[in-house]
Amino acid sequence: MRTRRASRTSPARPGGLRVPPTVMRLGLRQLGRRVLDPSLPWEVQRRRLDQIMRASPVPRGTTVTQRVLDGVRTEVVTADGVRPERTAVHFHGGGYCIGSALMVRTWAAHLSARAACRVVVPEYRLAPANPHPDALGDARDVLHAVLGEAAPGSVVVSGDSAGGGLALSLVLAFRDGGEALPAGCILLSPWLDLSRDRRAVPELVRRDVLLTPRWLEACATGYADPANWTDPSVSPLLAAHGGLPPLLIQAGSDDLLAPDAEGLAASASAAGVDVTYTRWPRMWHYFELQPGLVTAADSALSQAAWFVETVTGS
Repeated sequence: MRTRRASRTSPARPGGLRVPPTVMRLGLRQLGRRVLDPSLPWEVQRRRLDQIMRASPVPRGTTVTQRVLDGVRTEVVTADGVRPERTAVHFHGGGYCIGSALMVRTWAAHLSARAACRVVVPEYRLAPANPHPDALGDARDVLHAVLGEAAPGSVVVSGDSAGGGLALSLVLAFRDGGEALPAGCILLSPWLDLSRDRRAVPELVRRDVLLTPRWLEACATGYADPANWTDPSVSPLLAAHGGLPPLLIQAGSDDLLAPDAEGLAASASAAGVDVTYTRWPRMWHYFELQPGLVTAADSALSQAAWFVETVTGS
């Protein structure tokens, strides 16, 4: 396993207006209070999050198209001028209960330009109206459709937060079913264990500017019955990790979910999987999705593009 603690002064690549980390932290804390509030109805949280995400800067020269793949609505993001020979299938976060493709448009556009790939973002069904395994079923349908158009060696699966858990559960399901695996899997601040007591590390609870144990518990309850939280298809950190494709795992040290990333890196590496795990100091949950605004996110994006090109044989 290659483990890195990235420098806070890693060079920026994609360009754009930089936001000081202190300012970004304040903004994210307000987002958490206004949106990720378990006392609010899910529909209110979804609407408020989408309103904020619509203001996210998307690079000029980005094409966004809508496709339905095996019955699942998806958004396909491609940088202009790119003739993609590889595909990243990315699952957005939001605790399985909120979120949409809007959350990852900026990241997807930058990745497309840097790695010459198209990025397919499924609008999988959300809990609690559609609890587990509905999202996993949608994920399987989309990946089957993509693999009907492209060779497995040209496809990378990725996800952020709960989408990271969904991505890993999907790859594990393909492995266990004896199906062809994608070339690699990228996990950004992944939520991999719904059964973990997030209050167990008070210092981490204090440092996280976005997530709270109460909101995560509400999401976990909406997604699956607590009796099933230890099911490996719900909490893929609890699965056996041998036989997986190469993994790129990224996390911030001030992320309430950071223990999941570290635990997977250790478990998969011990099982013989090719693992690259990088932890950025003093970075928060979701930081990887802010290229062009946060220097550390630029560094994380560069690593993700390198990984996509490497595992697909470029």
